[in-house]
Amino acid sequence: MSPGPDKLWHTQFFSESALGLLMVTILITGTNRGIGLEFTKQYLVKGFHVIATCRNPHNAETLSSLDVGQGKLEVLQLDVSDRDSMDTFADRLDNTAIDIFINNAGVYGPDNLHFGNVDAETWLSVLQVNTLAPLLLTQLLMPRLLAGEDKKLIYISSKVGSIADNRGGAGYMYRSSKAALNQVVKSLSIDLAGDGFIAAVLHPGWVLTDMGGPNALIDTQTSVAGLMQVIDSLGSWQNGTFINYDGAEIPW
Repeated sequence: MSPGPDKLWHTQFFSESALGLLMVTILITGTNRGIGLEFTKQYLVKGFHVIATCRNPHNAETLSSLDVGQGKLEVLQLDVSDRDSMDTFADRLDNTAIDIFINNAGVYGPDNLHFGNVDAETWLSVLQVNTLAPLLLTQLLMPRLLAGEDKKLIYISSKVGSIADNRGGAGYMYRSSKAALNQVVKSLSIDLAGDGFIAAVLHPGWVLTDMGGPNALIDTQTSVAGLMQVIDSLGSWQNGTFINYDGAEIPW
């Protein structure tokens, strides 16, 4: 039987040495560039089964051409701003058990947005991607997450979502969306603890990406290497915490 149209953008890459071996499966959203792409690279090097999502896999040439090393890569279509896309994505995973879930997809919204020119429609679009989608996707994927072993739920937030750290003002859309995400994850850490999950909010640092800009302090390799160390060592005592890429806890 030939694959249906829904499989045309479902690209799989396998390493022969990895076939037949039990791998840790990690799902990462927003992997076409920046931190998400670097997460995918480094986890593949370590031999993980990476399910990498992006809005347009056909245009994700760098992602699709990654050297899988000892790992296994699946590139799947997912637009977290579209509820139908999230529903379809969850159904397409079938019986795949997900050990680690990294919610990385995010948007900043318009640059240089100050008091007096904030509009509701754009603000809602930022909240949809940064705050609503991570929770809705977690709900949709719960059967697959329950089947996993590690049960780690990771949400990439930002230090600018810290109310205690806000000394610069402005950034209404992005700040509020990340502060709201932090509260969502705190509740998840309580609600899902009985099922063995650890939910944490991670700050990647000020990173040299399209969002971070040219004045950022660290590159994606440094950020992701630190984040992966945090994720690997994450214990139940850190459930519901806000952690920097270097392991330091951040005030809410």
